[in-house]
Amino acid sequence: MGVIEIIKIIFYGIVEGITEWLPVSSTGHLILFESIWPLNLTEEFLEMFRVVIQLGAILAVCVLYFNRLNPFSGSHTEAEKKEIFGIWGKVVIGCIPAGALGVLLNDWFDEHFYKWQVVALALIVYGVLFIWIENRNRNKKPRVNCFRQMTWAMALLIGCCQVLSLVPGTSRSGSTILGAMFFGVARPVAAEFSFFMAIPVMFGASLLKLIKYGLAFSGAELFCLFLGMAVAFGVSILAIRFLMNYISKKDFKVFGYYRIVLGILVILYFAITGWLK
Repeated sequence: MGVIEIIKIIFYGIVEGITEWLPVSSTGHLILFESIWPLNLTEEFLEMFRVVIQLGAILAVCVLYFNRLNPFSGSHTEAEKKEIFGIWGKVVIGCIPAGALGVLLNDWFDEHFYKWQVVALALIVYGVLFIWIENRNRNKKPRVNCFRQMTWAMALLIGCCQVLSLVPGTSRSGSTILGAMFFGVARPVAAEFSFFMAIPVMFGASLLKLIKYGLAFSGAELFCLFLGMAVAFGVSILAIRFLMNYISKKDFKVFGYYRIVLGILVILYFAITGWLK
């Protein structure tokens, strides 16, 4: 494998590590990057790689929040352990809709919706929704400021919003954060719940893709996969810390504007390249 391909993999990992957690759609960025600077790998491997590289990103959540999410830690009081079990229960409830429909429809959505037109539209629509939600909530106090205040029904409703992320360009974190904020959840809690729901969803999606691919990796493919995951892990640590620090002081509007601009750029890029062919 050449140096250029290794640089591409590193760049893919950087893009994944940043965009998986910021509500800007990792798919939107990857589809644009793949068109401009494609990897010299089989389409079957790339289909699996786009999903499994997320394992590196999800491991960053496991590391950063290990103590927070570990109910068996001796440093927690009984009340804290009870709260952690409650968080996991709400995560499981929230993951049921996306998990059920993901198993049934994920390949169908990939086949019919993994198109730049869909990605561009989703980027713009959800960008507008972020701006609208923030304007609507401007003078409202959140009803849910910690996980104890989040009801089981609310967790299920937020999980239903996560189903929308099956549409490429929507953003898994974007759909869950938007849904949570719509139901009155404070930004930091909405972001963390999005992180936590990603753990079972991404592990499950990666397992399905690996089984479908058949685990028949060449040495070069294994190298690509682990390098991409390692880079995504390191960058995700920084991205998650940045996001939590940012939203403690500011709102999500900047991400809404960014999505709109990116969606327009995707349309312009493919329109111009199509015209030049």
